[in-house]
Amino acid sequence: MGKDKFADFLIFTSVFISTITFFTTPFEGYLHYFIFLLLLPYFISRYGLPKTPFQIILLPLFVGIFQVFIGNNEWFLFFKIFFGVLLSTIFYHYVMQYYEMDTKKMFSMYLKWAYWSAIIGIIQYLSYKFHFSPGYNYSWLFNKWGVISGGEGEIRITSIYMEPSQLGIMLSPAAFVAIVNIIQKKKYEYKNYQNYIILIPIYLSKSSTGYIGIFFAVVIIGLNLGYISYLFLFIAVGILAGVGLYNSVDEFKGRVDASINLWVNQDFKIKNVNTSSFVQYNNAQVSYENFKRHPFFGTGIGSHPVAYEKYSLTRTGIVQFKGTDFNNTDANSLFLRLVSETGLMGLLFFFIIVVRCFVGNPGTGDTHWIVSGAILVLILLYLLRQGNYFLNGFPFFLWLYYYNKLQYNSLSIKQKNIS
Repeated sequence: MGKDKFADFLIFTSVFISTITFFTTPFEGYLHYFIFLLLLPYFISRYGLPKTPFQIILLPLFVGIFQVFIGNNEWFLFFKIFFGVLLSTIFYHYVMQYYEMDTKKMFSMYLKWAYWSAIIGIIQYLSYKFHFSPGYNYSWLFNKWGVISGGEGEIRITSIYMEPSQLGIMLSPAAFVAIVNIIQKKKYEYKNYQNYIILIPIYLSKSSTGYIGIFFAVVIIGLNLGYISYLFLFIAVGILAGVGLYNSVDEFKGRVDASINLWVNQDFKIKNVNTSSFVQYNNAQVSYENFKRHPFFGTGIGSHPVAYEKYSLTRTGIVQFKGTDFNNTDANSLFLRLVSETGLMGLLFFFIIVVRCFVGNPGTGDTHWIVSGAILVLILLYLLRQGNYFLNGFPFFLWLYYYNKLQYNSLSIKQKNIS
């Protein structure tokens, strides 16, 4: 393996593999941290110190320190997340430089890794069917996550990811490409059979997050291709598919029922509280209460656990069942975490980037819109169901989304000058 291929391998290992954990205290020592430390000296010597990541993180630094001093955050919590965000933001900015901002190349490499992770997911499912434990239980590979039951003698596959929802999130851009190929009968990066290999593991994961990602992809594709008249049909088909999943997948049905009982009826019975739906509901309450008191700048990155101790339904006595405190560090949703930790400042900054850097289909055969739409689905799913700022290379996708827009703008200017 040549030097460049080895660097490629390490970079995309840091993006795709967050399940390997070497230690858990005083913080979780993920594999990607060691990759950062291994490659950063090379990147720094080659490109120097970058300005943009430091500029982005400057205001959150001052806000975070101030919030620690007034008692809304803790030094360890703040600096643990601050340095994690800074390190990952710098590292993946260097990655953009390493690939000379070639977003299509980087996205193509992502698609290859996503494809093989989908195959691993299918192998995991088949291994379980044939009772081959090493093929479906990956706890032997420093994986802190065990096998996740799917009920009635089934499992919910995770492939190389932490949990089924992570599989749904990480495969969502690839699923976007697969759906584009199927609808338009194209072969953008994937052959016809490969499109279905991408989609099958999302179904086998039984993850509502994965199913929502498919729905987002179909809607964004429909808008991009100008199928406005068909969009209602797509939505109707999505609703029918949702009804089908509700009636055929018990895990999906349970989440829907629990969500309705919590959000609509405020029913805190054990059957509703002992679900991932309650995790989302509870963290939403925490974020809302924290936002009411600190609406403009939040209480600083890393502070959600402090807010959780103040406002969680399990702390205020409204919910008294034990074992229901999950995702109290990351709010289980990037949107909820931004609301809690960064307030309007963070929300506006993030949504301005998402909106202004989106590339629509120009109808000229250019494929920047595919990269943009695919990553947008992943961003939306992070906002919905993943609150970690840098898990699974999230800054990589944000930089890719940003530079894809810059490349598209540059290409558009060149074409106008030629014409």
